[in-house]
Amino acid sequence: MTSLDDAAVLDALDAALVGRRREIELLVAALAADRHVLLEGPPGTGKSTMLREVAGAAGTGFVFVEGNAELTPARLAGQFDPARVLEEGYAPDVFVDGPLVEALRAGSLLYVEELNRVPEETVNLLISVMSEGELHLPRIGRIEAAAGFRLVAAMNPFDNVGTARVSGAVYDRMCRIAMGYQSRDDEADIVERRACDSGDLILVRAVLVTRGTRNHADVRVGSSVRGAIDLIEVATRLASIRGVDVTDPEIGLDAALVALSGRIRLHEGGDDKPEDVIRDLWSQVLAAENSDPEAPDADGDQGKVGAP
Repeated sequence: MTSLDDAAVLDALDAALVGRRREIELLVAALAADRHVLLEGPPGTGKSTMLREVAGAAGTGFVFVEGNAELTPARLAGQFDPARVLEEGYAPDVFVDGPLVEALRAGSLLYVEELNRVPEETVNLLISVMSEGELHLPRIGRIEAAAGFRLVAAMNPFDNVGTARVSGAVYDRMCRIAMGYQSRDDEADIVERRACDSGDLILVRAVLVTRGTRNHADVRVGSSVRGAIDLIEVATRLASIRGVDVTDPEIGLDAALVALSGRIRLHEGGDDKPEDVIRDLWSQVLAAENSDPEAPDADGDQGKVGAP
């Protein structure tokens, strides 16, 4: 890998990834130490973005794999082309490399998203590669990992739908980096960079109500910062359609319902609906605007976005 511990390179990565300097340093150190890495955290915390930026700065290849129940060992490693096998037999050049073999041969970073959605037999293939630094395939033989090959996997430990527990054998072979949500000011910076320019007030409201979903008593899993970005984008277009200012409270509430109600997961057995939670949080945000600025707001923090 290109030297990533240069201060200028780290500063450039830090500027590209808001509020992730510590995680960047941890990832760079683990990869430089020739270790495989597990990025663990809720969606929308920048796991994929951080790895892509680091791979780009290092000048190394990047192979992406979407983890799901359909990712069989053959789809991950590769397989012989059936049509050509009939004509040419099991010759090496009839084998079609999968993403794992592609990354092994090229010495690239192999990024497996949603590791806890991958079938156990496929995960076992990855365990073998991490342990031995090579892969043995029938009729192909031994494929040794080229210099630079690393496995980086990501998972959301809070999602229990369609997922399985990751075995201790995986954790024993990987360095783990936990990634939580950024601070309120960092999230405001992210939203400002990625959403249309609609003014500070709607940005503040969007960030506060989105962060509030993570602490509401009825919510099991809250929204990522993507919810705040979508809220602003929807509110801007909705205000134009209705011919009112984007700061109109009804505009913001309707946009919040569209952007956030599908992103939150409530505790089982409760009476509230997602829409009820969003309305409650939106009311808290509006009420806080006219109250003591040092009072806790909807996300449980003190003061407003940008306050010390």
